[in-house]
Amino acid sequence: MKKPVEKLLKEEAKEELAVLSKEISEHDVRYYQKNAPSISDAEYDLLRKRNDEIEGRFPEHVRKNSPSRQVGAAPSAGFTKVRHSVPMLSLGNAFDETDVKDFFERIKRFLNLDQNEQIEVVAEPKIDGLSIALRYEKGKFVTGATRGDGIEGENVTANLGTMREIPPEIKGSAPTVLEIRGEVYLSRGAFENINKMRKIHGEPEFANPRNAAAGSLRQLDSTITAKRPLQLFTYAWGEVSEDFGLTHSDRLLQMKKWGFPVNPLSGTCNNSVEAITYHQKILNNRHNLDYDIDGIVYKVNRLDWQQRLGFVSRAPRWAIAHKFPAEKATTVLNKITIQVGRTGALTPVANLTPVTVGGVVVSRATLHNADEIKRKDIREGDTVIIQRAGDVIPQVIEVLTEKRVPTAKIFLFPKNCPECNSQVVRAENEAVHRCTGGLLCPAQKLERLKHFVSRNAFDIEGLGGKHLEGFLNHNIIKNPADIFNIRTYTKFLRSREGWGDKSVDNLLASIEERRKISLERFIFALGIRQVGQANSKQLAFHYHSADIWLQTMQKAARERGSNRGEQKSTEFVGEAFDTLCNIEGVGISIADDIVLFFSEQENVRFIKDLLDSIMVEDAAPKVEGSSTLSEKVIVFTGSLKKMSRAEAKAVAETLGAKVTGSVSQNTDYVVVGTDAGSKAKKAIELGITVLSEQEWLVLSKE
Repeated sequence: MKKPVEKLLKEEAKEELAVLSKEISEHDVRYYQKNAPSISDAEYDLLRKRNDEIEGRFPEHVRKNSPSRQVGAAPSAGFTKVRHSVPMLSLGNAFDETDVKDFFERIKRFLNLDQNEQIEVVAEPKIDGLSIALRYEKGKFVTGATRGDGIEGENVTANLGTMREIPPEIKGSAPTVLEIRGEVYLSRGAFENINKMRKIHGEPEFANPRNAAAGSLRQLDSTITAKRPLQLFTYAWGEVSEDFGLTHSDRLLQMKKWGFPVNPLSGTCNNSVEAITYHQKILNNRHNLDYDIDGIVYKVNRLDWQQRLGFVSRAPRWAIAHKFPAEKATTVLNKITIQVGRTGALTPVANLTPVTVGGVVVSRATLHNADEIKRKDIREGDTVIIQRAGDVIPQVIEVLTEKRVPTAKIFLFPKNCPECNSQVVRAENEAVHRCTGGLLCPAQKLERLKHFVSRNAFDIEGLGGKHLEGFLNHNIIKNPADIFNIRTYTKFLRSREGWGDKSVDNLLASIEERRKISLERFIFALGIRQVGQANSKQLAFHYHSADIWLQTMQKAARERGSNRGEQKSTEFVGEAFDTLCNIEGVGISIADDIVLFFSEQENVRFIKDLLDSIMVEDAAPKVEGSSTLSEKVIVFTGSLKKMSRAEAKAVAETLGAKVTGSVSQNTDYVVVGTDAGSKAKKAIELGITVLSEQEWLVLSKE
């Protein structure tokens, strides 16, 4: 069981934020890019909530690649990319009435409003679909894109053009440039019909309407998309060349007049009480709707207030999603099995008597780890309550001990890996058991290969899991480097059932196309524990070339040496390791996992073999922002008159500055309001530039 946030030590918080960053990033890729999430929405929301709570208590440890600063996942291959002129951001979450009330109070504090001031919001159902942006120029539809990672999405213009609800031309006058945003979805009835047809034709069924909608919109053949009855609700805008309306509700009304579908259930609420009442009303009526929703979104109605409130990290301050509670069902847990992942993590899985939860039949649930099984006293044969929130694999939340049968068996976590029989270990202060077999473990080997060829790594088309498993079984591939020597087995491949000349030629061509790769993708492809895309990018920027990266990591591994046995040691033991620990977003925990990887000679050998077969492009130098305040450290103290300190901080961070709460030699400016106190005095003593509020306002506009 995880330690409460309020009891975490600084180093523990820093380490957990690194783990959460990697875990959430992986789930983002599965959800936004692969349309194959592996945890429930509720579990995902709890991961983000814990990340936000830790960052709130330890702001000095907020990482540049923090999930709180990221949206979605990078666009997948197969479509050209579209860069959003205005980023498509995500939303913060509210899970209960207290969170909603806090949202309204935060707005009042940020805007320096009187406590009696009413804050009107637009409330609307949160559709469980795929976010898209529709760009119109001179009234004509020119580009349609998915959200992707919020900065770049996939160009799905042709597919969106098949939807009847998207007007090819706007009726009446409209801004010269107008980007409308919304959610593409499938009704429950359409989803059921599609799955019936797929079953008749022997095709795999879609897990849920959201996956079906995403899969339909991402067809490379737009004629297939045209056959799917996709629908749309629009609710926002991106780039607009001219204003239209003074409030959010005004703009929704105008969008409806232009011919865009707006959810008829949208309405306005004057305060938190009315918002909560609206939420309960829609929740009670949820199952009567013909489309999936997972909560209610509240948006401040006044656009001038939206502009002042601005954004924090990945989300607007003026909007929040009030999530619905997870749906539950009762069933029997028949057996607990173990899955072995790429990093050797052993994950227990509950195999259930199939049960329908929220309209989806589920037969498996994650049990997380041994501590979770022990804490909940989960046994094989138990009757359990499971919960699901818009996903396929739910979680077991409670055992009905009063229904326990005499034959219910206590589960003993294996001491040896079920895949390779290697010893299973559990590191101090970690909840996860891991197989020590490394590349000797077939499960780890297969999962590492899958990761190596995945979209964000080498992105090799035609090498799916079944093909990789077959190559492993026939000893064609023993490690990832062998992929680039498959050509020597061409004759054998052509003789195999299911491998025609064309499919073999296509595979060989795909491999050849990937002999050139960027350093950051190369590092990510290695599958080092805790090293995700963001960490890989930071490491690439720092070490510049693959040769320097390899040599320095080997040196860091030698420096760490026997000291690695001390779990989470804070003692640096050499220049290379010291430097690695101090790279933005790395730290001791991730550095230990990197040097552990490079201490295994088999890993070093396969990297050297790989470098003999491919070309890794050097990383470009990091480009800093052009603002005069970029990278400056600023402290605000005292009461400001023109804006709240929170708003001033937001402005500074928008300009690239780093705002801290204490004055030190590293501080560049101290902005003082009334009743500034000791911080202003310390700034003068240290010779740091002190600015009045007016001087700060002038500097921030330069």
